[in-house]
Amino acid sequence: MDREELAKEKAEVKRKKALAAEIEEDFERRRIARKPLENGWRLNMCFLSGDQYCDVSPYGDIVAEEKKFYWQARRVFNHIAPTVDARMSKLVNLRPALKVRAFSDEDGDIQAAKLASGVLEYAQDRIDFSEVVSKVTLWAEVCGSAFYKVTWNEQGGRMIGKREDGSAIFEGEVCVSSLSPFEIFPDRLDAENIEELRSIIHAQAVPRGYIFEKFGVAIPEQEHAQKGLNTYSQPANDLFGAGAKEEEFDGVILIERYTSPNAEFPQGKLEIAAGGELLYEGVLPYLCGDKNERALPFVKQDCMRLPGAFFGCSIIDRLIPVQRAYNAVRNRKHEFLNRLALGIVAVEDGSVDSDDLIEEGLAPGKVLVYRQGSKAPEVLEIGGMPDEFAKEEEWLEKEFSFISGVSDLSQSSTAQSVTSATGLQLLLSQDDSRLSATVDSMERAMKEVGKQILRLYRQFAGAARLMTLTGENKKTQIFYFNANQLSTADIKFVSEEAASPSEKKQTLLKLFEAGLFTDEDGKISKAHKNRILDAFGYGNEENARDISALHLARAAEENIKLLKQDLQAEEFDDHELHILEHTRYLLSSAFEAGGNEDGKQRIVEHMRKHKAMKNQ
Repeated sequence: MDREELAKEKAEVKRKKALAAEIEEDFERRRIARKPLENGWRLNMCFLSGDQYCDVSPYGDIVAEEKKFYWQARRVFNHIAPTVDARMSKLVNLRPALKVRAFSDEDGDIQAAKLASGVLEYAQDRIDFSEVVSKVTLWAEVCGSAFYKVTWNEQGGRMIGKREDGSAIFEGEVCVSSLSPFEIFPDRLDAENIEELRSIIHAQAVPRGYIFEKFGVAIPEQEHAQKGLNTYSQPANDLFGAGAKEEEFDGVILIERYTSPNAEFPQGKLEIAAGGELLYEGVLPYLCGDKNERALPFVKQDCMRLPGAFFGCSIIDRLIPVQRAYNAVRNRKHEFLNRLALGIVAVEDGSVDSDDLIEEGLAPGKVLVYRQGSKAPEVLEIGGMPDEFAKEEEWLEKEFSFISGVSDLSQSSTAQSVTSATGLQLLLSQDDSRLSATVDSMERAMKEVGKQILRLYRQFAGAARLMTLTGENKKTQIFYFNANQLSTADIKFVSEEAASPSEKKQTLLKLFEAGLFTDEDGKISKAHKNRILDAFGYGNEENARDISALHLARAAEENIKLLKQDLQAEEFDDHELHILEHTRYLLSSAFEAGGNEDGKQRIVEHMRKHKAMKNQ
């Protein structure tokens, strides 16, 4: 190696070191700017877990509140935890079902919508998407905001081959992970959406071995000393596990900085650093933008949005003052009851053995000896329990319901003042409407995640991707699709309000009573019968199945096969349905775009066979 090449190599190493240092300094600036918000999140987590006698000190730490008197009661009457549980239960029931519909009634748009629906169903089942949504929703309820990260896992999916070194090659799979707000560091705290950000940092604590396995870089011990761990802002329980000590965690902070496309970097930029080393530098890896451009692979979900703020507001933020007041009232009430039960004894100085009286109190049957000539000890009159305690306690319990948006009917399944069915239904509807802002944020986030899932499959799935789905006729179908067929421009995402099985059954019965399932002759079609039976749990009965869907599915499969080979019509085919499906396929825009004349002739000849067998 000559001097020039050696100088270039040294300059490149110096540049990478400087860039890694700049990334870590940027991370530290964002961490300090976000620290006040983080303290609020940690306080929320303390109140949720029952550690409610704490507060944020002027120095920015969570500190315990000391007792003013040694006898002071410090019990916790946690109403925040059941309130969050009730909200989570309501949000799970109100979680919208993500659906894909055609942008128009064109056959190509309809086929694109069917393919997109199938891919979404396939992906959500593989990644357990409902569990990811539940985790994100819980983080959003506790801290105000949470995030989805949509990436592509090259080691996911089926194994399709092996490399020369013997390592396996996989087809890849989309990956949607839930991120707490402790891991996200935006460049602007006043931006309301991710689209407004210039860059965003995802920082997480990982073992040193992970860095070597993922990037092939060994981080020396001195490079990730406790200085780096102590500057990380995530709670200790989240970083090191419950009850673990920080020094037991042999890890390093992995910093991923994503920069949006701009004039300087038209394709964006991704930089990864850890332990003072630059691990990766390149363009944004994913074409997940609205116009198939490179964009940030993050989606934000809020509990309640705040104007001019990136992170949202949690319901616990509003409940903490009420919880403090409620704990104070209940503890003062118990202290008063203790005074009533134990009594307060007034004694003349030197008349009794005060040490014995303090130690044993006024036990039942106790003989109290006092000095002759002195005044006998007496129990002071305290009076009854003031009504203000009960009034304040009742008012604070109403405050919990008013602020959280969850009524007594949702929390305890009881309504003290309402007994009619109409009134109870009205209360449930009011509860749902008070959670509409949170549900709306969840719906927007799920739609964006669905779009990014389809865009990643379009980018990485390739020309022949195998997918197994269950069709409308409950028949498992295994087929290949082309990634180029996935286009979010030809579809639109809609959300359907979630409903319980009992609500669906009641709705179906009302529609049946209204006569909306019958034709002009007053009869119910076989298709409608099957849908009703499916809703009531009897769709799997063999004698209740309509085979028309099976005939249509078979004819659709024949359309694909006839493009390459001849097929015979079978005697057991429903010839009218087969002719209808073959004709629909010939008239579709998808077939016309293919321009397969030989296949067209085979389909036409196949239809003649069906017509001949039908006439016979």
